[in-house]
Amino acid sequence: MNLKHIVACALIGAGLTGTAAAETQLERGEYLVRGPAGCGNCHTPLGPEGFVMSKELAGRLVEKNEHFTAYAANITPGGRVADWTDEQLARAIREGIRPDGSVIGPPMPITMYRGLGDEDLAAIVAFLRTVPAVQDESPESEYRIPLPPAYGPPVDSVKTPERGVTVEYGAYLAGPISHCMECHTPMGPQGPMVDTVPGQGGFEFHGPWGVSVAANITPSEDGITRYTDEQLKAMITKGLRPNGTPMLPPMPYAYLAKMTPEDLDAVVLYLRSLKPLPNAQQ
Repeated sequence: MNLKHIVACALIGAGLTGTAAAETQLERGEYLVRGPAGCGNCHTPLGPEGFVMSKELAGRLVEKNEHFTAYAANITPGGRVADWTDEQLARAIREGIRPDGSVIGPPMPITMYRGLGDEDLAAIVAFLRTVPAVQDESPESEYRIPLPPAYGPPVDSVKTPERGVTVEYGAYLAGPISHCMECHTPMGPQGPMVDTVPGQGGFEFHGPWGVSVAANITPSEDGITRYTDEQLKAMITKGLRPNGTPMLPPMPYAYLAKMTPEDLDAVVLYLRSLKPLPNAQQ
């Protein structure tokens, strides 16, 4: 299925449901990119005062460790993606394959993005074409580990789950959209071990703040059972623990704060449904 077909399906679907009819494709794309998907959390440059919004989505150094030095690309119309077709940009996002056939390495969460629904993927691409063009370009990433030839077979089409406060839609938001489960799941040789220990935490992030460790977000005594729904929502959207102390980056609090109340409820409902697991670092 090509992107034009995906867009057509999205527009047809918008005419069939009242919720979708009140929201254009660009509005959906903006909500995802600047909201729960938090694309700017990696792709927008950081300055002393935080994100440099005059260069929104123009790329930056994301992670430097013993395995790789990763730069997020400029995904504005002023970057190299300007020469890509919509279909090529969509494939790069969902499958991690550039038009020249090269593979996009971590921390781009392709494991999660392979599950992006057709309509949402089309909305993201459409919105990215409208953001202000920035001419900067990030250096090439350097990987000191082998990258796979692909992250799986080609993705033809993915049905977007029906929106609502359900475990299924919460799983979609916490997975393909916000990729919570990528950061909060221990990494194995093939990537995050979402098939065995989803949400167990323990993954380390390095940045100007030092080292932060992804928390256990399963409903265990080591995880989120000790928190009320409201406390958990405040941690997700504000980065504040119940005692008022701030949590560390790179959790995209500013982006997650833009989630609708219904989407946030769905995520919490999903997290409560996970298998309880002990902390990964015990």
